[in-house]
Amino acid sequence: MTQPDFWDNAEQAQGIVNELSTCKGVTEPFAKIELSVDDFEVMGEMAAEEGAESELLSEAAELWDPMIGEFDRLELVSFLDGEFDSKNAIISLSSGAGGTESQDWCDMLFRMYMRWVERQGFKSDIIDIQEGDVAGLKSATIRVQGSYAYGYLRAERGVHRLVRISPFDSNKRRHTSFAALDVIPELDDDIEVDIDEKDLRVDTYRASGAGGQHVNTTDSAIRITHVPTGVVVSCQSERSQHQNRDFAMKMLKAKLYELEQQKHQDTLSAESGEKGDNGWGSQIRSYVLHPYKMVKDMRTNFETSNTQAVLDGDLDGFIEAYLKHSKSKV
Repeated sequence: MTQPDFWDNAEQAQGIVNELSTCKGVTEPFAKIELSVDDFEVMGEMAAEEGAESELLSEAAELWDPMIGEFDRLELVSFLDGEFDSKNAIISLSSGAGGTESQDWCDMLFRMYMRWVERQGFKSDIIDIQEGDVAGLKSATIRVQGSYAYGYLRAERGVHRLVRISPFDSNKRRHTSFAALDVIPELDDDIEVDIDEKDLRVDTYRASGAGGQHVNTTDSAIRITHVPTGVVVSCQSERSQHQNRDFAMKMLKAKLYELEQQKHQDTLSAESGEKGDNGWGSQIRSYVLHPYKMVKDMRTNFETSNTQAVLDGDLDGFIEAYLKHSKSKV
């Protein structure tokens, strides 16, 4: 990075900057913990010399919990050792069967993950969004940029189930809704995936939602279907059709690469969880808002009654439990 021509190739330079940031995400917390341990040891020795009445004992006790918290955070990062865990992530949300109910639930999940991204200090870009017929969202695709974004978010892949009194039911009956989340890593350009243009069906459509002056004025949005596999990707976030096609191809490459990896090994599915049908019995997590309040992960049995905090993006407990659970099975 100190070379005078470092920024001549901006894309390559940015990749190196991101790599450095990822490395610092491990080395800097480690150095901080080293200092904390040294301070704690010195304080402990001084307290031992002064005896049981030493005020240093209470000061040492105050240092203990933050230090253990730092250890726990560093341990969590050590679990993110998958091939793509340090990469940016592209998450796709889709509503399940159930019409407006499921589309509203998809919108709630969209808000939840956007809040989680904010809490992590990550950046997000809405790549594609399809609004519901009456309310909510049919689907949404979000690019999440940050150190280990994919490593964390792979814990969320699967079907999410909601039980609540429906705001759309005049009889105030309880409804069960489903929505699914898929996640892929944002791959570097140096990873080769052979895609035959003859296997692609490309459709253009008019972008919807917030996105600037070109939205709803030109058919700039792109939907690409890889016919042999049935994989579909969409992008409407960029200003031009060409830019949207480039990013859609990037997403397609990542999805096809993942499919190819799964053919040869079950690594990704073992790490990120099986993604079943978008319906009853295949959920990874259940969000119950009535007759009681509880969010429970079916894979780890981690649960909390603070449903509002979870829906406001407090997912760290679930993600940590999943990563520890996955590591314990290796």
